Amino acid sequence: MLSSVRAAVRTPQRAVMVAGQRQVAVRAIRRIQPTLHRGLQSIAQTDRDTITRLLYSIGTKREVERYLRIFSSSSDSSNPAKFAVIKIGGAVLDQIDELAHSLSFLYRVGLYPVVLHGAGPQLNGIIESEGVVPDYKDGIRVTDAKTLNIARRVFLEENLRLVNALEKLGTRARPITSGVFTADYLDKDMYGLVGKITRIDKRPLEAAIRAGALPILTSLAESESGQILNVNADIAAGELAKELEPLKIVFLNEKGGLFHGVTGEKLDTINLDEEYDELMRQPWVKYGTKLKLREFKELLDHLPRSSSVAVISADSLQRELFTDSGAGTLIRRGYKLFKHKSLESVGPDRIRQVIHDRDPDVLTGDLSVTGVLNELKKTPYTIYGDEPMDVVAIVTEPEGEMPVMTKLLASRSGILNGTVDNVFNAVKKDHRKLFWTARADDENRAWHFERADGSFTRSGKSLFWYGVQDVKEVEKIVKSFEEQGRLDRSYLPVGPSAPPHRAGAPLGVRSFSTLARWTVPGSSRGYATAAASQTKRLALIGARGFTGQTLTSLLSQHPHIELTHVSSRQLEGYSLDEYTKANLKYSNLSVEDVERMEKDGEVDAWVMALPNGVCKPFVDAIDKGASAKEDGARSVIVDLSADYRFEEGWTYGLPELYGRDAIRKSKRISNPGCYATSTQLLVAPLLEHINLQSWPTIFGVSGYSGAGTVAGSPAADGRPTTAPKVTPESLAGGLRPYALTDHIHEREAGRHLSRLLANPKSPIKVAFVPSVAPWFSGIMSVLSMPLTKTITAREVRELYEAKYSGERLITIKKDVPVLPDIENKHGWTVGGFQVHSEGDRAVVVGGLDNLLKGAATQCLQNLNIALGYDEFAGIPAA
Repeated sequence: MLSSVRAAVRTPQRAVMVAGQRQVAVRAIRRIQPTLHRGLQSIAQTDRDTITRLLYSIGTKREVERYLRIFSSSSDSSNPAKFAVIKIGGAVLDQIDELAHSLSFLYRVGLYPVVLHGAGPQLNGIIESEGVVPDYKDGIRVTDAKTLNIARRVFLEENLRLVNALEKLGTRARPITSGVFTADYLDKDMYGLVGKITRIDKRPLEAAIRAGALPILTSLAESESGQILNVNADIAAGELAKELEPLKIVFLNEKGGLFHGVTGEKLDTINLDEEYDELMRQPWVKYGTKLKLREFKELLDHLPRSSSVAVISADSLQRELFTDSGAGTLIRRGYKLFKHKSLESVGPDRIRQVIHDRDPDVLTGDLSVTGVLNELKKTPYTIYGDEPMDVVAIVTEPEGEMPVMTKLLASRSGILNGTVDNVFNAVKKDHRKLFWTARADDENRAWHFERADGSFTRSGKSLFWYGVQDVKEVEKIVKSFEEQGRLDRSYLPVGPSAPPHRAGAPLGVRSFSTLARWTVPGSSRGYATAAASQTKRLALIGARGFTGQTLTSLLSQHPHIELTHVSSRQLEGYSLDEYTKANLKYSNLSVEDVERMEKDGEVDAWVMALPNGVCKPFVDAIDKGASAKEDGARSVIVDLSADYRFEEGWTYGLPELYGRDAIRKSKRISNPGCYATSTQLLVAPLLEHINLQSWPTIFGVSGYSGAGTVAGSPAADGRPTTAPKVTPESLAGGLRPYALTDHIHEREAGRHLSRLLANPKSPIKVAFVPSVAPWFSGIMSVLSMPLTKTITAREVRELYEAKYSGERLITIKKDVPVLPDIENKHGWTVGGFQVHSEGDRAVVVGGLDNLLKGAATQCLQNLNIALGYDEFAGIPAA
């Protein structure tokens, strides 16, 4: 069904291109020694063939060969530098061996990227050792004469270090430290010797490639008068890309992409046209991330719309270049998508042209354009696509029947740019269940298998579906398709059929799904479908705050839980954009609505994400609705507030400390507080040595998201928004202690820790002092605890290792945890184990993300256990 170009998604003209290849250097030899040339040519071809075969281990043969063809044809002797611009972050240079091998890999298949590197971390280390304090304004390094002299030395050393590493691998490389960038002063009074690039001379780059060497650049520039100026390496790479317009633009960083500041998940794709403004408003988008996004947008605004930028790690370079799935984060301008219910709304001539040019059944002569359009008129349908019609999907949807995607027609640009996935996701948002077909000669057939829950293949034709897990239901749907004639019989498993693994698919094409294969008893049809747990329905009450937004994002990736209701009084009627599994709108559920829903069994679980003291009427309504059921069965409730953390009859949901069995049997679960979670995890391993006469003291510092939200300025569409109650600006770069005594988490931690004592009648009391800090999310907790006996720091660490052995969301490290260890992470990290010189007081540091393990992730753990799923379902990297 996808037209024959690139399966699935990811690499438009993101930024990589091919160049004048090694044959240029070989031709120079041929004029002198013809016999030697033939020998070298044979060796070079063998080298290329060997490396190409190695590439097959990261992608299919078809993928690898397709990208090699595209890249190899992108450059010629007149424009040899059009394969790729690769910008290397200074931190990546610390992985010089991995980096050199990745670049050498490209060289050995005849691809010549233009490589530009930074050296920020190396420069900072040297100038600090020489007594110069780094100074930044607006993210730009202020550069005086002393700093510039050091920078020149550092750039030259790092440049030669990379060149030498490549040469040791047999890869020719040419250091280019001047002569490419001409610049004026950016703002001499403000930034000093910092340049703004005004002209690029690409001749040195092209000469290097024609000579068979990789050009390795620094970002130093010269003014017209010869003054050397410092230029930010990201900006220099962007200006270089504007000049060269390469097929791919790659930024290598140590993290391997850009990451969501709340969920911690890697951002696979960013479509700037649709997402840029909203991203820039997010409180977690700040400092370097905000600067990078702004630079990427400015760069892509100057390039053809088909261009894009990939942010990846050095070890993912081959996967990014030679596979459909790519790696890291892909940033592109994108297009606005449309959705219409009639040909007239789209334009009959435009649709007719797309079908004529791309429909495989029309191209082979099996159908005519008129026949396709006439068939379309027989049933209600929706046409999905993007503005330039690079991808068009047609879904037939008779009322009360299973929707079928009858056409998915993509141009080469639509596939290279990943627009096909955008359109398919729009279809998925409207349809929780869908069937579609693909031919065996579809070059991108693997794309369908990757996006389907099940499939059936016979005689080189495949039927795919998602959203249906029961094989008997699949068989029933197929029978209805056959009776109604909604799909060509050749795609349906009806009548005698060969076993799926013997289907006549062409060599190299998968003829079956990789999912678990089931055979329906009494049937000769071989279905491929996934064995899955039963889907459960969830209602979320109060989704406007940071925690509700975070939980919604996690639920979008959950394999078994479907969010069916989300309630917010202020947002009633607006779409829930964070949830991508369905087109869901906010409602304003009353207490009466909740009672009726529970009575009618509309949901299997409830999550209360409301402020303290607000959720009791809703819980009472659920109890009342459950009592009205014939069987009296109650739905699960997880309450994120503090209202029920002290209530008998409610289970306190901290699995790592108080076990899973009670949660598994419970229908009423109170989710622990964020500070209280970290406090209890810190104190528990030391309880056997606790001095009950001396309170353990915990000093906690939280990002400002922990302070909650207030109403913000309305969005452009009138939608109410939220804003942080405490802003970084109000903190003036410092901490703000608050609730210095009797914080509710102080009582909560003491109450539940007492359950772990040999004699719970002697309760534990803890002293807790919180502060709010100018970062978005993440709690650092420092425990100082008097002990009843003398122990060593090693023994303290061993107590934690024994207590939390096998816990997947707990990380124990030797050093003191720092913010990057906990921010956007789904677990709890502990370290920095110290004991006072007299051996009678232990100090330990622990941390978690207050929106994740301190709230949403822990909620998901509790839901999973209570609903009978794997505890870590839907939790990334758990």
